[in-house]
Amino acid sequence: MSQYKIEAGTGQHLGDRKEQQDRAGLFAAPNAPGYMMAVVADGMGGKSGGAMAAEQVVRTAKMLFDEFYPENDVKALLENIVNEAHTVIKLAGVSSEKEPHSTFVALVITPKQGAIWAHVGDSRLYRFFGPNFAERTKDHSYVEKLVDEGKITSEEAKTHRMSNILVNVLGSSAAAPYVTFGTYENLKANDSFLLCSDGLWHYFTEPELSAAVAANSPRQASELLIRKARERAQSHGDNCTFAIVKLNPLPEEQKNYVVEKMRRAV
Repeated sequence: MSQYKIEAGTGQHLGDRKEQQDRAGLFAAPNAPGYMMAVVADGMGGKSGGAMAAEQVVRTAKMLFDEFYPENDVKALLENIVNEAHTVIKLAGVSSEKEPHSTFVALVITPKQGAIWAHVGDSRLYRFFGPNFAERTKDHSYVEKLVDEGKITSEEAKTHRMSNILVNVLGSSAAAPYVTFGTYENLKANDSFLLCSDGLWHYFTEPELSAAVAANSPRQASELLIRKARERAQSHGDNCTFAIVKLNPLPEEQKNYVVEKMRRAV
């Protein structure tokens, strides 16, 4: 039995762009009680192509999660979401003569205190325990490759002239996307997750993100993170979209009975 209750929320801001091309969603599985999903997609492509791509990712995630049953495999579900959304986005791009693409990051919490996540591109998942950073996904980007090779630091990657070059996306006509998975078992109260597009993580350190999520409700954290991201972007910010999932301790049971001394029966 779970020793926590799930609290979740999403946040979004247009930034300084003309169009919101990110999408986010939180879903329960109607055929699999106790399962929940969070998903974030960052669309790319002119003339609303990016918005269409991200919308397709979230729509596909909901449709396949609605058909999910407890005996199904979660990793297979996540991979199917990526493959089906990729196919539709690619076909839509051909028919509309656009070049829409999207990133993908999704998290599934199971009733057996497990977490499974998957990502494509540079939208990230962060895992925290209380105010402490635990881990994050590694971007499928050119600059992340440079960081791995020791040629630049993570901070230098944020301002690198090729920081927007991705090597793995949904909708590409050149190559099918590959999916990177992560898992964590034995979830406990005070574990939390942040899924976000680069319009958010670009402006924060890992300790800042973990502290903001730990100290606030998802709604309060959303307001704080958006406000800070806008300040730091200095009128040059990207679309900012994220989902927060917190595992909060169960409330203490309230005793509502009174013990009275028994009278002797005669």
